[in-house]
Amino acid sequence: MGTRINICHVISKLRLENPNFCHIIYSRAKPLVWLFSLKPSIRPNHNLPFPPKIPSRKIMNSSPLIENRGQLIVFEGLDKSGKSTQSQKLKEALLKDGQFVDLWSFPDRNTKLGDVIDSYLNKRLELDDRSIHLLFSANRWEKVSKLIKLLESGTTVITDRYAFSGVAYSAAKGLPLEWCKQPDVGLPKPDCVIFLQLSPEAGAKRNGFGEERYEKTQFQNKVLEQFMQIKDESWKIINADQNMEDLHQEIYKHIKSLKKEELKRLWEKD
Repeated sequence: MGTRINICHVISKLRLENPNFCHIIYSRAKPLVWLFSLKPSIRPNHNLPFPPKIPSRKIMNSSPLIENRGQLIVFEGLDKSGKSTQSQKLKEALLKDGQFVDLWSFPDRNTKLGDVIDSYLNKRLELDDRSIHLLFSANRWEKVSKLIKLLESGTTVITDRYAFSGVAYSAAKGLPLEWCKQPDVGLPKPDCVIFLQLSPEAGAKRNGFGEERYEKTQFQNKVLEQFMQIKDESWKIINADQNMEDLHQEIYKHIKSLKKEELKRLWEKD
């Protein structure tokens, strides 16, 4: 049996240890909790809108600066589809091209929030589905400032999972799809999402499947259905059931064909 913890106690403890880390809004009618990282100089007051806005990007309206910024490339897919392997191979290829590249993975298990998430995923504690969903989102928001700085400085950031996984996995549990998207509205929108298409049955045959909470074939089928509900024009769906090097070359070719545009915000209406 896992250990059941009080999520409010966890968040309160985090705020005491790092008062600049998070701000929380909670409404019983519409239970959304916004947790995000901000510098003290731009900490919001009660008169400012939520969710937090990414800082103004007027400087990026000129073509030369847009061309020089780094790209945000996201790998998504079911468990054991090869995301970690292919994201690492893409990083190495882009480094050889002379690009500045940083490789991330969500959840980031090296933060205090990430440690709680890791315990949940490895079945060492139990949390309400809404609570863990909001923690996953907070784990992304706490790295937004660093992410934007890297992209502006010309560094391409590759992430193994992003907000799409958070939505798909929670919606597969039965939570409303639109509710699941709300905490991540306003995150930097990826320039490209590489979705590695692999059947749950094929993934179940790969080494290590079944070790973590969500690695069950029936549940993975539900997750796949939700992924297909949220895909958009930025997605490139690639068959992951092929030779590792052939898969890499297909991904690399697509990434090199991308044209840079102004950085946008995820799921925000124009």
